[in-house]
Amino acid sequence: MMRLRPGIASALIAALLFGASTPLAKLLLRDISPLLLAGLLYAGSGLGLLLVLLVRGWRRGRSGSRLHLPNPADLGWWAGAILAGGVLGPVLLLLGLRQLGAAQASLLLNLEGVLTALLAWFAFRENFDRRIALGMAAIVLGGIVLSWDPASTAGWSSGALLVAAACACWAIDNNLTRKIATHDALMIACAKGLVAAGVNLTLAFASGAHWPAAPGLAGALILGFLGYGVSLALFVVGLRQLGTARTAAYFSLAPFFGAAIAILVRGEPLSTTLIVAGALMAAGVWLHLTERHLHEHAHEPLDHEHSHRHDEHHQHEHAFNWDGREPHTHRHSHGPLVHSHAHFPDIHHRHEH
Repeated sequence: MMRLRPGIASALIAALLFGASTPLAKLLLRDISPLLLAGLLYAGSGLGLLLVLLVRGWRRGRSGSRLHLPNPADLGWWAGAILAGGVLGPVLLLLGLRQLGAAQASLLLNLEGVLTALLAWFAFRENFDRRIALGMAAIVLGGIVLSWDPASTAGWSSGALLVAAACACWAIDNNLTRKIATHDALMIACAKGLVAAGVNLTLAFASGAHWPAAPGLAGALILGFLGYGVSLALFVVGLRQLGTARTAAYFSLAPFFGAAIAILVRGEPLSTTLIVAGALMAAGVWLHLTERHLHEHAHEPLDHEHSHRHDEHHQHEHAFNWDGREPHTHRHSHGPLVHSHAHFPDIHHRHEH
């Protein structure tokens, strides 16, 4: 039986949670405007993760409750990711959705995975091979099949360009977030959620929105915590362990998960479209899961901080009284190392080929 690496499992669960949020959010749209709902979902994400951070710090007490903030050199990447993905992306999407049908918008949203991978491969020089490219293509093609509506009018209208621009912003966000993926995933996701909530709620109330009834408010906040907050934190873990393009590929399964859950929750019929899309996506995932990238490679000296165990890449001394617990987080140094083993383009394998 194939055992999933933690990074792959994190990316798949992130896709499942985000995909599940779509059909459930449609139920909330009966009583809450789209812009207000977006703000509440992000608020649930940011506030829920903030509570998790506080509880975690309280439980750890003096043994490790220190909040590991990004160092000054990483703040630019963090601010850029929040601006692109937490502020510009949602606003551009909502502006575009005002001019588009749901089917065309869904089709265009598949651009996010494509643009994320292209940026990772050609702008940020992340390694890929033919197998990974074919897998990504199969998953994206499955997403296109899933959201294609022959009756809709295609074409690059101003609304379509706005949605495409939103996808570009999220692709930039994904690649910039990889730069800070060594830091606390909960803190990264929490900050994005709080900023996006502030922007979207401000826009919603400025346009005349009012607070929804208590059941709708609670539902939106809980859904945002799971579908946006926990999902994003797991996505960051995937970035840390798999690299950007591979994580984006697994996350591109979200539309399929959403459609499958819609069948269970809303009683929608099982269509030929869903079967074909599922087959294409399954083929793409299989190509990724069976990847074996192995060669001799060199590790340059590296100094950083992240949660880790004492594996073959983490054989170091401690400048403090370590209690033996793993995983643990502290700043540590990697010396030069040359060896050969199967690996992904994670935070320790960003070498040239």
